[in-house]
Amino acid sequence: MSSATPANEFVTDTMGLVLHLEQRRLGPKAKATFEAMESGTAIIYIPAIVLAEILYLSEKQRISTSVRSVGEYLTQFPNCREMPLNLTVIQSATEITDIPELHDRLIAATARSLNQPLITNDPVIQASAFVTTMW
Repeated sequence: MSSATPANEFVTDTMGLVLHLEQRRLGPKAKATFEAMESGTAIIYIPAIVLAEILYLSEKQRISTSVRSVGEYLTQFPNCREMPLNLTVIQSATEITDIPELHDRLIAATARSLNQPLITNDPVIQASAFVTTMW
């Protein structure tokens, strides 16, 4: 059983996860959150669309992270969990009017539907009135 509570649950966007897995520079709060998850004191949800974006970026050789490496990471750290793209997320996305890019809106909608902060360095998402972010 995890010692994580709802107060330390988060959602990550694609670049948050990729930068962490590739050991590239993260904001201090994002870095601390991934470390907390790895130590078992926080939960980080990965929206399904993030996994799809990683597939695309990996196939285009724009990142070194692969779907396989994400799968291995999920196995190693069970407090990092997949979050499906479902009707609740889609309905939440319909209410987000200030993030024009669909994939980003679905990621933000995942955080919004869970009522959890989103780990992101995307300035458009950070400026959204519909989601709380951290970096």
